[in-house]
Amino acid sequence: MSALYYMSVIFREPWLIALVAAGTCAGVYVGAIPGLSGTMAVSLLVSFTFGWEQHSALAVMVGVFVGSVFGGSRSAILLNIPGAPAAVATALDGYALAKQGRAGEAMGLATSQSVIGTLLGVLALATCAPLVAGIARNFHSIDYLMLSLMGLMMVGSLSGRSVRFGLIAGCIGIFLGCVGVDGQTAVKRFTFNIVYLNSGVDYVVAMIGLFGASEALSQITDMRATPVKQKVDKILPSWAESLKYLGLTIKSSIIGVLVGALPGAGGDIAALLSYDQAKRSVKHPSAPFGKGAVEGIIAPESANNAAIGGAFIPMLTLGIPGDAVTAVLISALTIQGLRPGPNLISQTPDLFWLIVACLLVASFFLLVFGLTGIKAFTKIVEVPKGILMPTILILSVIGAFAIRNSVYDILWMFGFGVIGYFLKRYNYPIAPIVLGVILTRLCEENYRRGVMLEGGSILGMLGSIFTSYISIVLFVLLVFLFVTQTEFYRHWKERRHSKKSA
Repeated sequence: MSALYYMSVIFREPWLIALVAAGTCAGVYVGAIPGLSGTMAVSLLVSFTFGWEQHSALAVMVGVFVGSVFGGSRSAILLNIPGAPAAVATALDGYALAKQGRAGEAMGLATSQSVIGTLLGVLALATCAPLVAGIARNFHSIDYLMLSLMGLMMVGSLSGRSVRFGLIAGCIGIFLGCVGVDGQTAVKRFTFNIVYLNSGVDYVVAMIGLFGASEALSQITDMRATPVKQKVDKILPSWAESLKYLGLTIKSSIIGVLVGALPGAGGDIAALLSYDQAKRSVKHPSAPFGKGAVEGIIAPESANNAAIGGAFIPMLTLGIPGDAVTAVLISALTIQGLRPGPNLISQTPDLFWLIVACLLVASFFLLVFGLTGIKAFTKIVEVPKGILMPTILILSVIGAFAIRNSVYDILWMFGFGVIGYFLKRYNYPIAPIVLGVILTRLCEENYRRGVMLEGGSILGMLGSIFTSYISIVLFVLLVFLFVTQTEFYRHWKERRHSKKSA
């Protein structure tokens, strides 16, 4: 009863509902613009809401958080430009559906799955916060290292038909992730005495260039092609379809909650991991993955929004941010005179349940604003290429510049665009490069931390794998993923499939 009483405050104060609605609406459109992330929007709100009352400030920030995670799918589906890193996996099949004239169906599916994922994440936050936080608290450096290595193993799932090409693209991403000044030794790596390279390569700039600018360059070479007429008669999936994919939705949402609860992981890794498990577990997809499979939208979109509830778990129970946005929210709570940590829920239960209530209300408005304007948005794909492609390039320039207000990021973006253009021309996958850039630093930092904790012994770090059940489970999963990526396993699987067909 106390939980219901504290949650009912949002209905006793109607302006809180209005603030959640405004924040969700703003987040959807901010997230749809490449380069403008939810982290940036919430950071601006911290200073903007400095003098606000606690409940009002939290309501608008939670709304922006939920809306921005979903908003990245809009540009990913329509333009093949993920508005946020969490939408990289969505672009793989979402844009393929848009090219088939099914952008409305893809956006409706992304909306429904995001709402379900958010609700399941909130359910986990409300019921399992101490349990999930306890699991996350027991993660050590070796566990994060294995988790990031498991992410790199997804190169095979993101490579299409050729794993070899995917490995080459992944190695390019790992190389780019190593550029910059080493955080521990201050050694400059691959900077070629260029001062700007000291800060490394921003993966959002790489994402905008590889997906956005490269797509524009590819389309410019064929300006006479007729735009695909979009069908918008079917937006929301039927009840039968929803029940059919319910198992995948729940499984992906669980992955999203668990990954979101790990400090520093976030919705982007959750989306990629869920896409990988969907590709492995779905035996009869609606279409080949990467060619317009609806499962390729269901898995990442339910996972990245479920990661929102997961990210709040370590933030509210341990005072440790689950991702970049919750790190900003911790500073916002501190400014408001609160201290996130183990005593927050017991000392200020009204605050905890207010956040839960705001997330629930935001999921409702996410459905409203997600479905609103789909017909108008689908017209973007039907715009003549002579107008659309220059517009995409302009948006890419604005998005790249907005990240750090640096002209050099624009040059990087165009450089990645040229690289992406030639990779696409020779059938190399793009997503493994972004994956490599994102996960390289996570791998390196946790490897070094693990070695230092074992007194500088690499063997000691490897031996620590067998000191906890979590490490053993992750190690078994890592070995399994490695085996399934080998050519021997793939040939064995193909022979087995051909025998069954015969």
